[in-house]
Amino acid sequence: MQVDAIDRVIKNAISVMEDSKYQIFEICESARAERESLNKELQQVMEDVTATIDQVDKLELSYKRARIRLTEVSRDFHKFTEEDIRIAYEAATSMQLQLTLAREKESHLKQRRDELQKRIKNVDKQVERAESLVGQMNVVLEYLTGDLNQVTRILESAKNRQLLGLKIILAQEDERKRIAREIHDGLAQSMANVVIRTEITERMLSRQEFESVKQELRELKSQVRGGLEEVRKIIFNLRPMALDDLGLIPTLRKFVQDYEDKTKIRTKFEMIGRETRLPSGMEVAVYRLVQEAFSNVYKHANASYVTLEVTFQTTMVKISVQDNGEGFDVGVVEHKMGKGVHFGLIGMRERVELLEGRLDIDSEKGKGTRVSMLIPIGTEEPEQGPK
Repeated sequence: MQVDAIDRVIKNAISVMEDSKYQIFEICESARAERESLNKELQQVMEDVTATIDQVDKLELSYKRARIRLTEVSRDFHKFTEEDIRIAYEAATSMQLQLTLAREKESHLKQRRDELQKRIKNVDKQVERAESLVGQMNVVLEYLTGDLNQVTRILESAKNRQLLGLKIILAQEDERKRIAREIHDGLAQSMANVVIRTEITERMLSRQEFESVKQELRELKSQVRGGLEEVRKIIFNLRPMALDDLGLIPTLRKFVQDYEDKTKIRTKFEMIGRETRLPSGMEVAVYRLVQEAFSNVYKHANASYVTLEVTFQTTMVKISVQDNGEGFDVGVVEHKMGKGVHFGLIGMRERVELLEGRLDIDSEKGKGTRVSMLIPIGTEEPEQGPK
């Protein structure tokens, strides 16, 4: 009867998640349609900007000619009549008005272009989050729709539980590959936009609008630098190359220093014992754990100081992250974690459990927080990374 009850609960959960998955999929499709519409509008605006710039060029030339004509008829009263002067004056005034309107249109179009680019970037983020949610729900549904007896055996077997953890890790790596591909596509679009704006800048340069050219170049440089920095940051987070080249400890030292530079939170790193190269997968896992712990300090602790201590022992490695932040009631947080809240700590605990380790949290309100992770590394010779 207990198995039947569990089966009904799982079936209800599957039904709810299937409905939620399709709803998220519809949101994702709607966001994609909006992105396509915005891209079309952006392309049209880009074309309008180019056409308007050409129009401004022609009007400026016509206005200069009209002013020259007005000067000529105004200077020689014997040769030209008052009617000639009036016609020349009206022509110059008309050209000036058209030129002013064209310049205002150009400014408005550039502003609209920038707004569309920001909206497209926000929609891209929505699509990415929706796709990530769909992928995570598919993983959960894959296990929930399996045979209940098989799930029970998996949960009872430590070896099979480790294989389950490996499948989850592989699914995460597949997700990172997908994100990397999307970054590539997004970067290509960004570079295409830079090319178009460069062409516009060239046209402005030919009209000797040097101040406008300088401003446009400054915006281009800022856009390229920001995009490049974002790409580098994401690529590093996906897979820090220093882990393979230098090992865990140098990579953690660099991470701690970069963290201090970025957040202005003072840091201290200390290693105890003899540094040992761990298996590649374990080094990545330890790095992610430290990364998540420091991220929690930045987001929630309101701390001004954080320390990282890594202790190597014969059969285990201990990681300790301590801050001087606000602290919290551990009992309350543990209870909320049981209900699915505090996803950062839940993720850390799951990673540690996959490594057959233990995570302890020691905190009090007003006295900071200490997160300790004890991970066994076995007695076998560890896998050596490249020198």
